Amino acid sequence: MEVEGLLVEGCAAQGPRALCSAAGTVSGSNPDTEGGVIGQQQWEAIRGRRAAGQSISAIARELDLDRKTVRSCLREAAWRPYRREVAVPTLLDEHRRWLEERAPQVHYSARILHQELRQHGWAGSYETVKLAVRPLRAAASVGAITQRRFETAPGEQAQVDWGQITVRLEGVPTKVHVLVMTLGYSRRAYAEGFLHERMPNLLAAHENAFAHFGGRCEVLLYDRMRTVVLSASEGCRARLNATFEAFARHWGFTPRLCQPYRAQTKGKVESGVKYLKRNFAPGRRFHNLEDFNAQLTAWQAEVADLRLHGTTHQRPIDRFAEEAAALVPTAGQPSFLQAMVRERVVADDWLVSIEANRYSVPFGLIGQTVQVVRQGGTWVMRHRGRVVAEHPVLAGRGQLSVRPEHGPGAAARTARKRYANPTATRGGGVEIAREVQVRDLAVYEQLLGIPALEVAA
Repeated sequence: MEVEGLLVEGCAAQGPRALCSAAGTVSGSNPDTEGGVIGQQQWEAIRGRRAAGQSISAIARELDLDRKTVRSCLREAAWRPYRREVAVPTLLDEHRRWLEERAPQVHYSARILHQELRQHGWAGSYETVKLAVRPLRAAASVGAITQRRFETAPGEQAQVDWGQITVRLEGVPTKVHVLVMTLGYSRRAYAEGFLHERMPNLLAAHENAFAHFGGRCEVLLYDRMRTVVLSASEGCRARLNATFEAFARHWGFTPRLCQPYRAQTKGKVESGVKYLKRNFAPGRRFHNLEDFNAQLTAWQAEVADLRLHGTTHQRPIDRFAEEAAALVPTAGQPSFLQAMVRERVVADDWLVSIEANRYSVPFGLIGQTVQVVRQGGTWVMRHRGRVVAEHPVLAGRGQLSVRPEHGPGAAARTARKRYANPTATRGGGVEIAREVQVRDLAVYEQLLGIPALEVAA
């Protein structure tokens, strides 16, 4: 006891936590202490101070303990080592795996989880669910605090994501979808706005980004957007969208996907999207989408590339000087969009649908399959290797491009010439080997934008 008294006096001189540290601290493998349970020497120190006449409050202040803990020690006749209690079976045991997977998806809301369990016939209480969710939420919080930023080498990885900004275009509130590609090493980014997130815009933005950087990274990281990945069943590998997979093969990069509900894996591009929303959009006015993208391009060159990045503490344009040499060059490689052949069946109104707009082809090709390729700003339609129609690419959706020479009136005139001259060869032009369908003249008036009598004439 004399040695113990010297130890207590020496620790007390160093402060109220010293005794707890010296006398009560044990190695991590010692079962005598766990969580808020105190060790044997500290228990004896509490008893000794109480025997000397100190109050519970004074002991608690000196040893930096809760008064309830002091009282609990004084009630016990002898010190007992901590023993982990055997888990008591609960109604939630059979739903434990589901709970662990579902809780992060609803942000650890015990109320939502309880409602969903009740919908599936579970009869337990809300308090049971709340107690089960509490350690899951705590573990997630610790994981977020201790998360380490994943850094990549120059040219190794870029991250891609969509962001949405509502602005006024031509005076009308419009949601603009901005695709952002951020280089992992330099944090230099490319951004471009569209009116929707469909496949052609996704691929066009990629190709424009490659041209902007002068090359591409080895790996591109995505979340599970529908234009990139098809839905995957549990336990199976996700399947890439066939068109996007062909696009990745064409350009030679490896697409990678974030784990489900782990979007923070691509935090670099998400930070870039937030920065764009907060720094670029506020206070600006845009005439149309073209003006939006023109201002966005200027902002990237004059502001985003030149800022001092909060993580790297360098300007993205300066770090890009190191990364540029590591990118895989893309200059001179043909565009995937322009090389891609689209097959379309000609509808009964002699139109084909391409990217939500419709274009005419010769009337005699109704029911036939034509091949469509984009060449610059023009759609070129071929049938059996021969060009049968060309149209400028229409912007927007629901637009119509009809050439009068494709209509039934032109076909009828050609047929009359052939009947008038039986020796005329059928090799040139489209062969009319089917009956012409009788239609209301108002159909042609609508398609051609001319009065019905004029079409009939």
